[in-house]
Amino acid sequence: MSAATQYDYVIVGAGSAGCVLANRLTEDPATSVLLLEAGGADAHPYISVPIGLGMLAKHRMFDWMYDTVVEDGLAGRVLPIPRGKVLGGSSSINYMAFTRGNPGDYDRWARNGATGWSWNDVLPYFKRLETWEGGETALRGGSGPIGVARASTTDPLFDAMFAAAKADGYPLTDDYNSQTVGFGRTQVSIRDGRRSSTSAAYLRGIMRRPNLTVLQHALAHRVLFDGTTAHGVEYARDGATLLAEARGEVILCGGAFNSAQLLMLSGIGPADHLREFGIAPIADLPVGNNLQDHLKAETLWNRLSPGHFHRMMRYDRAAVAMAQAYLFGSGPATALPFGIQAFIKTQPELDVPDIEFLVRSAPMTAGPWFPGVLPAYDDGFSVSPVVLHPKSRGEVRLASTDPRAPVRIHHNFLTEPDDIATLRDGLRRGREIAAQPALDPYRGVEVLPGPGLQSDAELDAYIRATTTTVSHPVSTCRMGTDAESVLDPKLRVRGVEALRVVDGSALPDLVSAHTNACIIMMAEKAADMIRGRTL
Repeated sequence: MSAATQYDYVIVGAGSAGCVLANRLTEDPATSVLLLEAGGADAHPYISVPIGLGMLAKHRMFDWMYDTVVEDGLAGRVLPIPRGKVLGGSSSINYMAFTRGNPGDYDRWARNGATGWSWNDVLPYFKRLETWEGGETALRGGSGPIGVARASTTDPLFDAMFAAAKADGYPLTDDYNSQTVGFGRTQVSIRDGRRSSTSAAYLRGIMRRPNLTVLQHALAHRVLFDGTTAHGVEYARDGATLLAEARGEVILCGGAFNSAQLLMLSGIGPADHLREFGIAPIADLPVGNNLQDHLKAETLWNRLSPGHFHRMMRYDRAAVAMAQAYLFGSGPATALPFGIQAFIKTQPELDVPDIEFLVRSAPMTAGPWFPGVLPAYDDGFSVSPVVLHPKSRGEVRLASTDPRAPVRIHHNFLTEPDDIATLRDGLRRGREIAAQPALDPYRGVEVLPGPGLQSDAELDAYIRATTTTVSHPVSTCRMGTDAESVLDPKLRVRGVEALRVVDGSALPDLVSAHTNACIIMMAEKAADMIRGRTL
């Protein structure tokens, strides 16, 4: 084991939060930071070119390769759980949807003990992180690192979908990150035709700062303690075990699974569980509890004639488009086959939306094809519901004391009856929207769930057999003030000193949105907390 090197802050994980913290903390030239990342560089064209996300997902590239255990609520299936193992973390492999959530989500956090995280508290940080294509407003930022724009996909189906939603009684919104209920054009974290990950936006331009050290392919093994004070990290790189000392704090940014794992390997977690693995508890905390994620039920209708995206995905055309996007940040490969998202309340008295609709102009199976060699996929569109506030709770537990071994992930999906009832309601609502006359020129036969499935029991069986995660795992190290909280509202681990967690695991619960923008906001706010600054 090598002698330790010293820094003011040691950050574990160069993902959605870690890149932000590395940037903001090293704005002070007197502050030194070590950023450890288990993955490698984010230079692959599939990461930077938006349309490459399909290949990233299909081949699970730059992925930790996690899977759930057998999920009884999902008909005994095992679900893949994509998590980014690369600079930028999951912001480098996600679908780039940029959604902030409803103000009521953050006010709920504050009301339930996360003091300082109300909507009025977090809005300035949402504004600071973005450059919105519409420019600075009272609710949007105009000069931040992350580029945000409306999806540039052109497909007349989307205009018809807006008309169908309106005819079915749903509101429309020009900006669902300002007016947060209704059907609106998808907003994406894309800038100049390329993915605006936290690596691209926060890290790439500062890699040469003399007070920042970034180490790739460095796997953290445990946090080091002097009594109950964290003072460094043990990690492995190039076959050697190394030590990094933190004069100030250790900050974990590994996400809902990896931060929970590292805490437990370090003696922070459920004491009885740690003792099962021969780990002496330092702090008995509910690490790994309260796991939550969004679930999606897939719908699909055939299109009466192929859309623009289908024609573009012919292999030769797709290759040219990829090259144009990679070299110049322009062309059809900078657009994505989804253009509408909706956040709706199924009951008007709800504080926040409970269902999201993901509207795609192509099926999930869409991919390159070539006449006579690779058959073209059958083109279609979907209006797929997502349950935004599931009641089911899972857990993360150690499976081994080996830091290289994956944790045991049990989401416990659909074990609460209200969750499957919400998805079933969403399927029926999606069908109602798709049946509106405005979509007659586009709508062929219903492929999924299929017209033969109508009863509650039939739809429930379909949901259990096919539903998938939207890859928004959170809350395994949730902040708050109650007994189920691992962190205090300043993201400090309770019962120890000089240790924080800043990532999706810290969210008290799920927001009415995809979580990436929320996590970036959290890191912006955490940087000010650590530096003793306020906006």
